[in-house]
Amino acid sequence: MKVGLLQCDDVRESLQVLHGNYPEMFETLLRQRLPEMDYRVYRALDGELPGGVDECDVYLTTGSKSGVNDGQLWINELQAFVAKLWEAGMPLVGICFGHQLMAKALGGEVHKSPKGWGVGMSFNDVLINKPWMQPTRESLDLIVSHQDQVVRLPPHAEILARSDFCPYYLLQYGQHFMSVQGHPEFCKAYSADLMDARRDVIPATRYRAGQASLSAVVDDSLMLDWIVNFLQQAR
Repeated sequence: MKVGLLQCDDVRESLQVLHGNYPEMFETLLRQRLPEMDYRVYRALDGELPGGVDECDVYLTTGSKSGVNDGQLWINELQAFVAKLWEAGMPLVGICFGHQLMAKALGGEVHKSPKGWGVGMSFNDVLINKPWMQPTRESLDLIVSHQDQVVRLPPHAEILARSDFCPYYLLQYGQHFMSVQGHPEFCKAYSADLMDARRDVIPATRYRAGQASLSAVVDDSLMLDWIVNFLQQAR
């Protein structure tokens, strides 16, 4: 399988020494299930995109400190590429910013949530178990770091998991698009350090709750299984 990663941000330089950059995080995650994959990174944040939708077999998008409504040229170009992937029936999995960009590209809306920052662990109920969601679970608990949320679903969107804080947490569109607000590629140590780096913008009570929540079990391996299963059946 040729996997294309659409990179939408870099890890802060001060955190890269301990945690690496986002392409390394995703490669480490994906090679647990796809050790022989052909892995290519496109720096979408610098305007680098595939020459055609079929340059890779499947694609993933990373998170970003940018917002999908920021109006930057690279975001608009990536949104147009996502729309092309949809029309071509190419498999795509979106993570956080990618989750939001997919919704916007297909006609939904994304805004900064009045509920504020989501940091640390998020705890979500699974509403529907699709065939690719093996092993099946009634909950999906992942690390998050976001302010924006999908607030209006586009056509074709199906809600697979939700919480009161994030009603549109895990989505599927047709048979080849899937996205999640959480970060299966984040480890607890990176989440803790990222919260520390953003301590001046995260409210103190939300920061303390986010740090405390990291004592919970993370379903990163489960989400990895679901991502790989989805991509394999969507090819």
